[in-house]
Amino acid sequence: MLSTPDEAQFLSMLLKLINAKNTMEIGVYTGYSLLYTALAIPDDGKILAMDINREYYELGLPIIEKAGVAHKIDFREGPALPLLDQMIQDEKYHGTFDFIFVDADKNNYINYHERIIALVKVGGVIGYDNTLWCGSVAVPPDSIMDERLRYFRDFVLEFNKAVALDPRIEICQLSIADGVTLCRRIS
Repeated sequence: MLSTPDEAQFLSMLLKLINAKNTMEIGVYTGYSLLYTALAIPDDGKILAMDINREYYELGLPIIEKAGVAHKIDFREGPALPLLDQMIQDEKYHGTFDFIFVDADKNNYINYHERIIALVKVGGVIGYDNTLWCGSVAVPPDSIMDERLRYFRDFVLEFNKAVALDPRIEICQLSIADGVTLCRRIS
């Protein structure tokens, strides 16, 4: 939901290291990680930002504007999957994104992955937030935990297993914040 400062700083440095220029963010909330992305990419860089709630985005928009980076952001309100499906239909979007960050509905992480893998360029990076899900992915399945925690834990665990087996990417799971999984597209 909201990236932590260490996670945002790490992603900002990563964007600079890979010379990212064309990026996407699925799940914006108030735009904290979006701001860090906009500050990290060049002045002519672009971010396609998607979220189901424009109100939260607009809470952070004055800070984005004050930082002078609002011109880099193309915000789209609504569910991301239909927009991704449209983009996949148009081959001009295939392999055009240097970096894609996903911090949205965990039950759709696999669905997002299957779509955005075609949109990120070979050598590009996809980052998924909350892939440790409060550490719950590392505890035995019969552990006592909150119902909501368990519900999303199962989706996150299924996602983690799926990307670990995906031959199109190489992955690195980091314990920053609530877990960040980086996927570098190799084919």
